[in-house]
Amino acid sequence: MDDWKNGVNFAITVCDEQGTILEMNAKSSATFARSGGGNLIGKNLLDCHPEPSKSKLKKMLVEPYTNAYTIEKNGVKKLIYQTPWLKDGKPAGLVELSLEIPAEMPHFVRKNP
Repeated sequence: MDDWKNGVNFAITVCDEQGTILEMNAKSSATFARSGGGNLIGKNLLDCHPEPSKSKLKKMLVEPYTNAYTIEKNGVKKLIYQTPWLKDGKPAGLVELSLEIPAEMPHFVRKNP
């Protein structure tokens, strides 16, 4: 069951509290292949981002919070979800999920029963 993360169709990237990349699943490695792919593990993710992204990530590492947004690149729309992960109840770094989403997608409002 440990290899489930390589069987999903979205990118998972995990860093520690200093920004050092700890894990990348197969989709993340493929997504960032031009920048080094899986060889980015052990490198600092701050070195992979230009401003203002770099400053935002630095702040997220110091004062952990969730950052979610959508982007479009080369005609592909993605949801980016960056959030702290906890170890022993304390922030230990960030997890980024990057999911390809359709240009138009349904939105449902669910009401409590």
